[in-house]
Amino acid sequence: MTAKFQDVTPPGDGQPIRVDRNGKLEVPDRPIMPFIEGDGTGPDIWRASQRVFDAAIEKAYGGKRSIAWFEVFAGQKSFEKFKTWLPDDTLTAFREFIVGIKGPLTTPVGGGIRSLNVALRQMLDLYVCLRPVRYFQGVPSPVKRPELVNMVIFRENSEDIYAGIEWAAGTEECKKVKAFLAKEMGVSKIRFPETSGIGIKPVSQEGTARLVRAAINYALRHQRASVTMVHKGNIMKFTEGAFRDWGYQLAREEFRDRVVTQRESWILGNKESNAGLSDQDNARLIEPSYDSLRAEDQKVVLEEVKSTLAAIWDTHGGGKWKNMLMIKDTIADITLQQVLTRANEFDVVATMNLNGDYVSDALAAQVGGIGIAPGGNINYDTGHAIFEATHGTAPKYANQDKVNPGSMILSGVLMLEHMGWQEAADLIVRGLEKAIAARTVTYDFHRLMKAEGQEATLLKCSEFGEAIVKNMS
Repeated sequence: MTAKFQDVTPPGDGQPIRVDRNGKLEVPDRPIMPFIEGDGTGPDIWRASQRVFDAAIEKAYGGKRSIAWFEVFAGQKSFEKFKTWLPDDTLTAFREFIVGIKGPLTTPVGGGIRSLNVALRQMLDLYVCLRPVRYFQGVPSPVKRPELVNMVIFRENSEDIYAGIEWAAGTEECKKVKAFLAKEMGVSKIRFPETSGIGIKPVSQEGTARLVRAAINYALRHQRASVTMVHKGNIMKFTEGAFRDWGYQLAREEFRDRVVTQRESWILGNKESNAGLSDQDNARLIEPSYDSLRAEDQKVVLEEVKSTLAAIWDTHGGGKWKNMLMIKDTIADITLQQVLTRANEFDVVATMNLNGDYVSDALAAQVGGIGIAPGGNINYDTGHAIFEATHGTAPKYANQDKVNPGSMILSGVLMLEHMGWQEAADLIVRGLEKAIAARTVTYDFHRLMKAEGQEATLLKCSEFGEAIVKNMS
């Protein structure tokens, strides 16, 4: 261990996680694990969650593995203790020990860091926000078929609007930006320039590639059926449209023998159904408005058909493509409708920062709310990861031992899977499933179950953790 700490001391009986030359984690039997318990309800949910994690690891490995927990600080507790919202020691700990977990944090009021969560992601370049969303039998839901929801969201974490490049209306900086846009770039579309704030939306090819690569690798590793790129490229052609185009490019260049795009599948399927089908008729089938297109646009579609058949008929034709990972895309606003009406058509989703925020929270509502929605922030190149409860601090419930710890507990499941400790992760999921199926739940689920006329047992936050432990058989 080479890192130096000022105000905290790592446990002496653990070892750091390391990363080998191939980017694979080397996890000792007792890894040092930095954690931030969080603000508001954070201490309550952390106590319940840590009990579950330790019990699952003990049960899975018979005492041969354990975690050396290392508390580090951020948010309100850090400010009260050290007069800083985010100490250098905390960043050092997450860098040194590779993997960590955190509860919800208060966002400082006024100037300075606008979001501690965003700051941690950006400073450690945790470019993927991983948000699996699935249904647990018995959880009250506002939709008819919540069991159809089983998706994994890969939300880009470092670019887009959330990069924080913006200037307030009326400031000198904002005036300079608007003057540059008007004079140098010829921009005249700002409707009320004098009172407008300005923000910049960066979307890069490198950022897109590493996100889509991570999503495809995950889908292949877990034998998922498809990766859908969600975007608003029909309006923002050079940012969100480029995200879509770069994503397809990456899929073809790096995973050609294992993936097929949706349009390629149509072309191949049409040819398989009718061996004598002409390229032009194939073009008409994949583009119903083909005959009304301009000649140059018809040429583009026809060339797509010809080049696809020439490139991959031998490797993907004859139905071989049906056993490959499907790569497709959809418009963001339509996605929010279709995850309600045809949820089973979505599997792994790759999307940008803002879209991912909307989609993941909307999906969480379908399966019981953000109280059991897990999250992880990961750099798949370095192995660094911070897993976190995805909900807020809920200060009015602080220290009441009341709230649902499910989000933190399931985030711990993601953490254990990232470490390769799948047996412990599976025990936690099993315990959670059985506890909910028995309708032994915290107030959020209890209230909804009672409203639906179901008998349910109301548990405290800590008691729900114990119920999960008891159901790990």
